[in-house]
Amino acid sequence: MIRNIYIILASIVVLGISSCNDFLDLKPMSYPTDENFWQTEDDANSGVAAVYALIRQTLNYSGGMTYYAYGDFPSDEFTTSGGAPWMFNHVIDMNWSEPVASSDTGNPLLRLRRYDVFYRAIDQANRVLKYVPEMPVSAFSSEQVRNRLIGEAYFCRAFLYFYMSRIWGGVPLVTETVPVDEAQDIAATESEEILDQCLRDVTSAKPLLSWERGSSSSRAIRANKTALFALEAHIHAWNQDYALCAEAADSVLTHGGLEYVGRGTAYKSIFVGQSNEGIFEISQNATNEGTISGIGMNTLVEPYLRGRTGNPGLIISPTHIESLYQEDDLRLRNAFDLEASETSVVCTKYSNVTYTDETANALAIFKNNIVIFRYSDIKLLHAEALAATEREASAISILNEVRDQAGIGVWDQDGDLFEEIIAERGRELFLEGHRFYDMIRLGRFKGKLLFGSKMTSAQFNSGKYYWPFDPSLLSVNRRLIQTPFWSTVNM
Repeated sequence: MIRNIYIILASIVVLGISSCNDFLDLKPMSYPTDENFWQTEDDANSGVAAVYALIRQTLNYSGGMTYYAYGDFPSDEFTTSGGAPWMFNHVIDMNWSEPVASSDTGNPLLRLRRYDVFYRAIDQANRVLKYVPEMPVSAFSSEQVRNRLIGEAYFCRAFLYFYMSRIWGGVPLVTETVPVDEAQDIAATESEEILDQCLRDVTSAKPLLSWERGSSSSRAIRANKTALFALEAHIHAWNQDYALCAEAADSVLTHGGLEYVGRGTAYKSIFVGQSNEGIFEISQNATNEGTISGIGMNTLVEPYLRGRTGNPGLIISPTHIESLYQEDDLRLRNAFDLEASETSVVCTKYSNVTYTDETANALAIFKNNIVIFRYSDIKLLHAEALAATEREASAISILNEVRDQAGIGVWDQDGDLFEEIIAERGRELFLEGHRFYDMIRLGRFKGKLLFGSKMTSAQFNSGKYYWPFDPSLLSVNRRLIQTPFWSTVNM
């Protein structure tokens, strides 16, 4: 962690909110106000809502594409043959050590190598976990509400540390909010301990959250027990603890009250957000929300994005899509356009676009939620865990269930089951922030690498899939050590 990280964190925000979706009305809160801020249920709710707002900022930080840049760009979904926008070609090709001046603070590659924004959200979660438990139950409409807010903060902190652990491996572990005058250099904690802390937070949250899906305005964008168990399932899968992964996923599927959205004309409603499949999402689809840059800006062209002709910024190879999907796959028909671009397939999942006005120069506002966990994701993760623990019949049943939704019939059982489930995740969750991590799990568990020249077997075994820390972090945090593979590369 940078030596003066808490100076950065001293600008933590809270929200004045009028509804669950008003996550952008931010105002600053300084450290001296902590002692008198946390007085009412509204204060506590605002403090928790600020955590979600900061997670949203984190996952949109690099040109609105951070979530996809980490989870999709280095996978097999994109090619740089057409020239990806502004440094993202280096992300796609895993040239993550490309020099960037520390003064170039808006450069997405530099931003992806820095963790500052994650710790802003973590510090706000730490604030909630420090102050809300100290508030009397009488300050809340019920003890259940108080518990829920604390449980949400535990969930958010676990999610953030899990996310960072998949990016960098070991990172500084901070579980308390510390005044600026106590700030100090903090070394990275080993990834195993980071994940253990995530699981401790999950355990702490379990008795505090309920299975209730919430109101239509809060469903999936505020964590409940379904989101918590989905997170736990992913943590265990990353740890290759597949027996526990299966248990957590089964809890989601048994108690979550979820169901499939049809893969026909309703399919893209999943990506608008808060569908019947949604488990945990980052809210971006409300009236006063959206982003003016993001994944849609770089994957869409006319007629989905006004004024954008030619190829999208991010190139999806037609050959790759043809090999990935059967011609009659409903997901291919309803989430891709094979003719809108000359040399690229256009993924239309994120085409919920409005405009500031009707003029040719109007700004596009992209209003698709970032869907972190959804029903079919956990279905297939459950199947992955069952296959890994030699419960093949049950795994095949789930695999065929997902395939049936897409209209492509049952698996012909030609090949390795675990590999086929990972392949099905690639079809089902294309450009949803999962593919790169799925490919890493496949490499770890089966020794099968799909990275081509981006990452050799030796590089994989040395941990090239973990990002480097930006040199600007190392220069101010004297106890931070470069991630192992990238310590051998000149940056």
